[in-house]
Amino acid sequence: MTLKSSPADDTVRIRTENTGNIAERRAIRVVNEAAFGGSEEADLVDQLRGDEHALLSLVALMADGQRGVVGHILFSRMWIKTTRGLVSAVALAPVAVLPGFQRHGIGGRLIEHGLDVLRSQGERIVIVVGHPDYYHRFGFSTDKTVLLEAPFPREAFMALELSDGALDGVAGPVVYHPAFGI
Repeated sequence: MTLKSSPADDTVRIRTENTGNIAERRAIRVVNEAAFGGSEEADLVDQLRGDEHALLSLVALMADGQRGVVGHILFSRMWIKTTRGLVSAVALAPVAVLPGFQRHGIGGRLIEHGLDVLRSQGERIVIVVGHPDYYHRFGFSTDKTVLLEAPFPREAFMALELSDGALDGVAGPVVYHPAFGI
């Protein structure tokens, strides 16, 4: 996938993280620390990866190969606790882009690519906590979370059905991996 990422027409490649590459893991950590101004999200990525709860980890790289990893997104397993049992879902968190590369569509491309991969893998529900104006453009909706319980502001708690009707009749609290601290 080739994307326009800046007025200079640099291109970006998105691919699955090479989990066995220590240098790439360090680069992902740097991206998350720089994007969020601290280590909390980077620590979350490391813990989810270490506990094997990461379902999909994607990196964005400049196609010229000179800048290394400029963006990262992680999708991990979570659940919705219903009266009929646990319903599998996917948490989108975190998505990070180096500050100098933000506002060029890299984060959006990471999200779109990740959602396409998850859909092809048969995942049905993705949940995100974030800015509604941003995530609505990808199809996330607060309307899809009205029957779900979570300790987040209602306007920031959104879901996306990757399969039509996946949330029909699904009600109960969301259950994140303990690394999220929720």
